[in-house]
Amino acid sequence: MRIGRILAATVIVLAAVAGFLTYARTQSQRAVSLAPSGPHPVGRLTDLWVDRSRTDQFAPVGGTPRMLSTWVWYPAAAGAREPESAYAPGPWAGLHRFGWAATELDRVRTGTRDEAPWAHGRFPIVVLLPDLGLSAPQYAAVASGLAARGNLVVGVTPTYSSRLSVINDHPIAASAAGSAPDRQDQLVSVWAADARFAAARASQQFGPRADNNRISYVGHGLGGTAAIAACRVARRCTAAVSLAGPPPTDGSSRPLLLLDTAPAPGSRSFEVRGAGRLSFTDLAAFHVSAPLRWTLPLGSIDGRRALAITIDYTASFLHAATTGETWKAPPYPEVSEATVLSR
Repeated sequence: MRIGRILAATVIVLAAVAGFLTYARTQSQRAVSLAPSGPHPVGRLTDLWVDRSRTDQFAPVGGTPRMLSTWVWYPAAAGAREPESAYAPGPWAGLHRFGWAATELDRVRTGTRDEAPWAHGRFPIVVLLPDLGLSAPQYAAVASGLAARGNLVVGVTPTYSSRLSVINDHPIAASAAGSAPDRQDQLVSVWAADARFAAARASQQFGPRADNNRISYVGHGLGGTAAIAACRVARRCTAAVSLAGPPPTDGSSRPLLLLDTAPAPGSRSFEVRGAGRLSFTDLAAFHVSAPLRWTLPLGSIDGRRALAITIDYTASFLHAATTGETWKAPPYPEVSEATVLSR
């Protein structure tokens, strides 16, 4: 009798596991759209930019110049018919880390066009930096959303600090020197230099399409700290935005927006209720099955809603900063402004 109960319980457990695996597999195959919304269609290109004025402090071989994989999202001409951009082409497929428990990357629709003709105009430059361990393509929703609103967005993947970068079609993993959490000051210094280099290179490479008098820096997590550092010393920086990053310890002379982080002097700081650290990345829009979802800092807010808030706040703030207009925070019930005195 006891053996029969054990066998019955085993069958039930195995059936539950099989059901979960089937459900997770189905979820991972469901399409996800990150297509941007805004006045402009969006083109995308990828490139390798080499800063020969610096040697890479994190490279395993001394004397190596700093090489950066860059992804560029930009306002495209209407009616572009180029193929839709793949979310993670070639070796970038290694960004998928969770197997059947999360959306397969080939099921992600980007809504952008590879190397589409540019729209007419001169567009502000926005340099986008990821959090420690992450890569620029994992911010496609935010980057393309900003580009759809008239910005030239340059996403920089910090080589040897991200779990995956791709240089000359070869995957590059993080190095111990480039990803050590106890070397954050050095990381911020190097990443801030990466950001300034990317802004200068974008201005040079894209010529009349890039407005080098309107340059902003946006970063997530540690990338937000680097974005603030880059803006602080860059002569032409008009604004900086930090997403879920630590607040700066001193004030800023440039317009500064802190989203979902503690307030700091000289900044506007807003808290997104229910947001987690990964709510500002594309993973927020993916189908992520339990129990994996419970272990990731995705928060309780709907991920697509979190991304829409991030894009709206960032785009409107940067527009106001670059045009000299007074910025008014977009009205979202999930968002509240924090003040230094309230903490």
